[in-house]
Amino acid sequence: MKIVMLERNSAGTDISVDCFREFGEVVIYPNTVTAAETAERVGDADIVICNKAPMREETLKDCPNLKLICELATGFDTCDLEYCSSRGIQVRNVVDYSTGMVAQHTLTLALALSQKLFHYDEYVKSGAYSAQDRFSNFDIPFYELEGKTWGIVGMGHIGKRVAKLATAFGCKVIFHSVTGKSACTEYPRVDKETLLRESDFLSLHCPLSDLSRNFIDEQALSKMKRSAILINVARGPVVDNRALYRALTEGWIQAAGLDVVEREPLELSNPLSRIKDSSRLIITPHLAWASVEARTRCVQGVYENIASFLRGEARNIVNP
Repeated sequence: MKIVMLERNSAGTDISVDCFREFGEVVIYPNTVTAAETAERVGDADIVICNKAPMREETLKDCPNLKLICELATGFDTCDLEYCSSRGIQVRNVVDYSTGMVAQHTLTLALALSQKLFHYDEYVKSGAYSAQDRFSNFDIPFYELEGKTWGIVGMGHIGKRVAKLATAFGCKVIFHSVTGKSACTEYPRVDKETLLRESDFLSLHCPLSDLSRNFIDEQALSKMKRSAILINVARGPVVDNRALYRALTEGWIQAAGLDVVEREPLELSNPLSRIKDSSRLIITPHLAWASVEARTRCVQGVYENIASFLRGEARNIVNP
């Protein structure tokens, strides 16, 4: 049994992956980006562990032994499921390993932006606070979460956890289903127009698909409250980045917190890279999922996916 791990660094070098050696020969690459690299490195592997490397006909057609692709993640949008099924290649992902951390990061972004924490931290560190003659400063207004409406797109594991946290802060939660198939009954489900019109905070937790791509575009942003805060911890292309740049610079919404952007890492050609005011825009480098605990659970999830596959058991299979 030969296992190829294409993107070992995506688990973090502080997390051991030695557990995979129980199954046979393991070949590890720090990172794999291009289709040519992917095809060459998969080669005669029986099992591939990957994250962002392209898994499609171009990269897999000359890999005759491949039986299993294990995503070191929940998302599998870089994997051509139809092609894999036609070849008898099973695709498995890891679910619910980072739910708590992504939800925590969502609230962290919302709180930092709504309370203008970066502004006030800089105010103190600049010496301005020490130079003033009163005990307090609140030159930029900030507001409570309590009593606000928190809108959610994508009421899966993460969306539901965010809903619980937002509720604990006193928010009214509403949600929208991109597919229209959500079975969630704990919170009011609304159409897109209502979601955009009523949300004080709007957080995105949906997978990337043809339905969700550019879900937040210029038209959507123009319908939001000027005081609204947008949080995207889903996938970068769910938000049109150029439209968001216009919305932020022209004051259509108050602020945005992003853990994902259209192309990663953030390109200097992305206009959002020009916004330096952290009271208006916070961008983190796709790390919402990546606590030590979450990455440990992710590696363990891949291990269990391989072990169950070898036992002939169905677990976390994403292709028919």
